Amino acid sequence: MATPCCFPDIFDWIQNLPSITQWKTNSISICICSTSSSQPSLNLFVTKNLQSPSLIFSIATDFSVPISLWSSKEFKINPKSSKLLQEDTISSLLTNFIEDVLKYGPNSAKNNSLLKFLKFDSMSNFKDIFNLAFLTLLFLICIYEAPADLRSGCLNTIKNELAGCQPRAASKLLMKQLGSNLEEQWMRSINLAITNWILELQATHRAITTPSPLFSYALSTFGLWKINLFCPVIAMDIVSSSNPSLDERLLFSLNYHQLEGVIQFNYKVIIQEKWVNLMLNVDNIRCDIIRLVNETLMNERGVGVDEKHFPSRISLQLTPTMQTNILSVSVSKSSENPTREIEMEKTIEGSFDPPNSFLGLKVSAGETTTLSMKPWKFEQSVYGYSAILNWFLHDSMDGREVFSSKPSKMALLNPKAWFKDRYSSAYRPFTRQGGVIFAGDEYGERVWWKFDKTVAGRTMEWEIRGWIWLTYWPNKHRTFYNETRRLEFREIIHLNIA
Repeated sequence: MATPCCFPDIFDWIQNLPSITQWKTNSISICICSTSSSQPSLNLFVTKNLQSPSLIFSIATDFSVPISLWSSKEFKINPKSSKLLQEDTISSLLTNFIEDVLKYGPNSAKNNSLLKFLKFDSMSNFKDIFNLAFLTLLFLICIYEAPADLRSGCLNTIKNELAGCQPRAASKLLMKQLGSNLEEQWMRSINLAITNWILELQATHRAITTPSPLFSYALSTFGLWKINLFCPVIAMDIVSSSNPSLDERLLFSLNYHQLEGVIQFNYKVIIQEKWVNLMLNVDNIRCDIIRLVNETLMNERGVGVDEKHFPSRISLQLTPTMQTNILSVSVSKSSENPTREIEMEKTIEGSFDPPNSFLGLKVSAGETTTLSMKPWKFEQSVYGYSAILNWFLHDSMDGREVFSSKPSKMALLNPKAWFKDRYSSAYRPFTRQGGVIFAGDEYGERVWWKFDKTVAGRTMEWEIRGWIWLTYWPNKHRTFYNETRRLEFREIIHLNIA
């Protein structure tokens, strides 16, 4: 077990490195992770090139014979400068960290073209972002490269560091700088590593608390509330499962995915003479289940790319944390009142029975009832001053909620069941890739909060809590296994009432 320690400030250490003319050896190092005084540690080295004025950074163990785990690109320096590294060199080193994090992801070949557009020169909180990128790279290196006797202790140290407030705040700044495409690749690299780490610990029957199994962040700007979230499926809580034992190939396919979600609301503040209205409506709710390994590996070690979880319920709760100034809250979605279509079919059969029968006429009548409904049901409700939005997926055969039910064995054997070939059917309740999108065109009902006039000019805090359920029912693979998982997230958004 790692002993508690304060992780070094790598940015400050690099900034304060002496000029090359003051070096007494060919390299300078700093301990970045030590499990105990009797065990080896991980060190960050900066080494000068004896043939040219340049430097290389590396991470290595301090065994009697050091083992190098990572090396940077070579960076040119000015030997006559009093400062070892200039700002553009440090910016290039940050880009090097980001590149190498992305290389651990499933689509590393697609990342290089976007990285050349990154500009860090005028970035605020550069130091925090630099330290976060290095810490993230070190986390991946420990999972994939570190010797077994170092891995567990160092991962616990890094895990605790990543869970701190400052790295999480820096993560949001870095995601904004990377842009959406690189953000997704960054999170897939991290969550692939977390998935591998969890599976390694599960194989040895050890418990785990991941560094941040769910990564989410929120922003409020230009009339928009937005939440982005990412979570490896294996880190989600299991709500129900048909059987704890299932074949390893199916398990591989189910485990190596992550949930990617985007939640967007449009808001409008309307200041009246004696009160203030806040109007909120759904812009986009998007949930996708994205694989963390390539298709070839999924086919070789799993049961193919078609076996994965699907969203079965989404629940959101929006609450103003300060409620003394609230007058009312209203929703605009009525309780569902579906139309029932009743078809009557009657037949009369006449026949003569033997003389000793009681009645010689047979009558039969049949009645068929059909109910028209969509696979996704949307509901709004109010709890106190909280607005609650729910999306439920229903079984198209019997109308039951999918997240809280299990398919019958007859349904699992039926090749025409709605969940069979669910990503290619014309009647699928998902996108072609297996996710869902709820947009304002169909789910744009509004929620209103009415406040007294004293809130005008103030900044209000809002809590957005959410729960997302993912369910697995077999698609093309023949199995009776099914399960439902759930994650919970919470974000705080600040809104200026003006």
